[in-house]
Amino acid sequence: MSILVDIQHVSKKYKDAPRAAVNDLSLTINKGDIFGLLGPNGAGKTTFISMLCGLFPTTSGEIYINGLTHKTNSKACKQVIGVVPQEIALYPKLTAWENLMFLGHMYGLGGSDLKEKVKENLTILGLEANMHQKIISYSGGMKRRVNLIAGLLHNPQLLILDEPTVGVDVQSKQAIIEHLKKLNKEKGMTILYTSHHLEEAEDFCSHIAIIDDGKLITRGATKELISSNNCNSIEEVYLKITGVKFRDK
Repeated sequence: MSILVDIQHVSKKYKDAPRAAVNDLSLTINKGDIFGLLGPNGAGKTTFISMLCGLFPTTSGEIYINGLTHKTNSKACKQVIGVVPQEIALYPKLTAWENLMFLGHMYGLGGSDLKEKVKENLTILGLEANMHQKIISYSGGMKRRVNLIAGLLHNPQLLILDEPTVGVDVQSKQAIIEHLKKLNKEKGMTILYTSHHLEEAEDFCSHIAIIDDGKLITRGATKELISSNNCNSIEEVYLKITGVKFRDK
């Protein structure tokens, strides 16, 4: 498999911070992976994703996306990436259709192709009947599904998901996960997934990395991580590696 994301000795230290948020982190994500990035609160996940998206510069080290860096060709790197943030990034007083059409135009999309893409995704995720209702009237699960579509409109090679199923009903969670699995299988979309739902991560992710205190603790194929640590689940591996101390950061 070819490498899509290559992280080489990346660190990030914020001004006046007592320690680095990300500390000498190196890993690779292959094209077609569903890659889980797990870690306790304050482990450095959000900082890592922000650097990967080009929002923050690294303090040291390099992040390569398709062999390019944000330093040399940020536009090309950003075109590869779709982001589904934990926060609902939609305009509450616009309808789902209006939100997605507006965001599609922001990606440089338009015309009948954009309309068909928006309608197709709304239909697949069970929102066709509600597409002309304002987002403010949607349930949490419905908002999550529209949030997901917004990150998919430009067919990114790498889709970054930050807690994509937090606070949603079981039906919405199932719809989101199944749609993502289909995109990965049929389009080869690479997915980077972060979550505290470890059972979901075990079922969904082909590969997992666990970070703590900004450092990579372990990584590997999901089933191999479980067996090599003599555990029965990713949750057991996670607790074995990161400990059971409270993380109130």
